Amino acid sequence: MITTFGGSMFAKTWTVALQGIDATLIEAETQLESGMERMTLVGLAGTSVREAIDRVEAAIKNAGYIFPRKRTTVNLAPADLRKEGSAFDLTIAVGLLAASGQIDGDVPDRYVMLGELSLDGRLRPVKGVLPAALAVRRFGNRALIVPEQNADEAAVAEGVDVYPMATLRDVVDFLNGEDVVDPYRIDIRELFERERRYEIDFKEVKGQERAKRALEIAAAGNHNLLMIGPPGSGKTMLARRLPTILPDPTLDEALETTQIHSVAGTLKLGTALMATRPFRAPHHTISDAGLIGGGTVPVPGEVSLAHRGVLFLDELPEFKKSTLEAMRQPLEDGEVTIARVASTVRFPSNFLFVAAMNPSASGYSDDPRGDYLARQGAGNRRSRISGPLLDRIDLHVPVPAVKAEELTLKDDGEPSASIRDRVILARERQLLRYREVGIFSNAEMNSRHIKTLAKVTEKAEKALQQAIRRLNLSARAHSRAIKVARTIADLAGREEIVESDMLEAVSFRDLDREAME
Repeated sequence: MITTFGGSMFAKTWTVALQGIDATLIEAETQLESGMERMTLVGLAGTSVREAIDRVEAAIKNAGYIFPRKRTTVNLAPADLRKEGSAFDLTIAVGLLAASGQIDGDVPDRYVMLGELSLDGRLRPVKGVLPAALAVRRFGNRALIVPEQNADEAAVAEGVDVYPMATLRDVVDFLNGEDVVDPYRIDIRELFERERRYEIDFKEVKGQERAKRALEIAAAGNHNLLMIGPPGSGKTMLARRLPTILPDPTLDEALETTQIHSVAGTLKLGTALMATRPFRAPHHTISDAGLIGGGTVPVPGEVSLAHRGVLFLDELPEFKKSTLEAMRQPLEDGEVTIARVASTVRFPSNFLFVAAMNPSASGYSDDPRGDYLARQGAGNRRSRISGPLLDRIDLHVPVPAVKAEELTLKDDGEPSASIRDRVILARERQLLRYREVGIFSNAEMNSRHIKTLAKVTEKAEKALQQAIRRLNLSARAHSRAIKVARTIADLAGREEIVESDMLEAVSFRDLDREAME
C-alpha cells in the first residue's frame, strides 16, 4: 500500500518473525519524508536486523534502482515483539521501493516476503521458512515470496501460494506485473513417501541378540535405554539403527520435526520435509545451551533437534553433571522452556533417550574375571550419573565384545522392517488400551495407569517382589520394571503380564543387579 501525506510517502509490506518454532506476521511500515537524510529501524529490531540497512542500500543500487535519499523510518509491528535474523532484508527493500514509487500500486500489501539480500541483489536462503509458511496459511489472504532455495520447504505448507525468486529485480518485476510467475507447487504426499527411507538396517549388525532385543522393547514401548560395553562392541552402530525400527512418522510429526530443524538452520538445502525420524548424537563436550537450547536469541538444542526421534549420548559419564541434570525437564515434560527478559520460548523435545558407557575408564578389562570387573567398573562410573536421571532409564543392557565367529557369519541378521512390524503391532495395542486416558505408550504410564491397566498375574507379581527384595529396587525402578514387562507382553500379544515377561523386564535392570554383587 502506497499513500502520500503532504510531503511524505508511506508504504506497507509484510514479513514474519519467529518465536521458538512459531511465527507471527509482521507489518513493515515505511515512511519517506523531507529532511536530513537518515534511515531508522524501529520496532524492537535486533542487531542482525539493523545490519540490513547497508545490505539493502547496496542491493537496491546494484539491482538498478534508486535508493531514496530522504528521512526514512521503517517500523516493524507489533513493536513489542523482538525481531532477529536476516530474513527482513527483502521486505525492507520492497517497502523502500514502494514508498519511493518504484513499485506500482498497492501490490506489495498482498504478499509476505522473506529473504536475505546479497550486495548484488541476489536472494539468499533463510531459516524458518516452513513455520513462516504455516503462519501465512493460518492468517490467510496473502501469498508468500521466498528465495528459490527455500521454495520446496515453503510449498510443504499446502494452501499457500508460494512464489520463489532469485533476485530483487525478479521480485520488483513480478510485483510490477512485468513478469508472470505461477505459484510453486509440490506433491507433499508423494514427497513424503519418497523420502521416507533409511540408508542403514539392523540386518547389518552381527551378533548382539540381547542388545537387539532390548532395542526392540525400547522402540515398542518408548522406553529409554542405557548400553554398557567396551569400545568396538557396536553400541553406536546399534543406536544409529534404532530409528529404523520405530513406527514411521506421520505427516504431522514430519512437519513438526521439519519446523524445528528449519528454525535451527540444520535443514539441508533441497530438503523440504524430514520424512524419517531424526537421530542426534552430540559429543560429550557439548555445553548446556547446546544440548538443551538457549542463547541470547533462543535456538533449539539437541534435545529438540531429536524431537520425534532418538537422542544418543555416548560415554554418558563424560558429560558435565549440570548438562545431564538439565535433561530431566525435557525427559519428563517433553518440552524445553527457555525464559528471557523479553519473552519465554518453548521448544518440543519428545525423544527416545539412548545412552552408552564403557564398563571402566579405560573401556577394557583383560582379566579372566573381566565380566565381573566390568560390572564393578560400571558401578563406579555410574556414581557420576545422578540417581534421578538413572531412574528415568528403563532398560540397562550389557553389550559385550562381538565374538570372532559371529563377525564371520555370512548370513544377514533380521532386517529392520521385520522388527518394525512387531513394534507397530505392539504400539497399536497400546493405543487401543490407552485411548481413554490420553497417553500413547507404556513408558508414559503413571502409578494410576499401572494399577488399572497393567494386568499382572499372581506369579509375575511374586517374581517382581522377590526382585525388589534382592536388588533393593527403588519405587521408580519398580514401576519401570512393570512398564517394560507390559511392553514385552504387548510384543508377545498377551493381555496379561506373565512371570516370564516380568523376569525378562527385571533382567534389564542390569545396574541395579550389579549394585548388589
